[in-house]
Amino acid sequence: MPPKDRISDKSLAVFAFAAYHQLQSGRTVREVIASDGEGHGADPEAIQELEKLGLATRDDNRVSFTDQGEEVLRRVIENMRQAAAEPGAAGT
Repeated sequence: MPPKDRISDKSLAVFAFAAYHQLQSGRTVREVIASDGEGHGADPEAIQELEKLGLATRDDNRVSFTDQGEEVLRRVIENMRQAAAEPGAAGT
């Protein structure tokens, strides 16, 4: 996984979107759409960044996570669960 300072917040938002759908559906998310045609979609610069980092590929309107991208998504979800299970552990 690339160092976290190399991934922009816009790119992290793509993983947050995928994590939301995976947690909501209970199914593994391996791809997301770039734009739903209704004004919602991933920032084009974020998609380019994820491609450059080797975390995703784009085919038309589909953004597919690479194996490395899927690992990042797995860790994002794992860290969310850990943070929710240990509310006082982060000093809050």
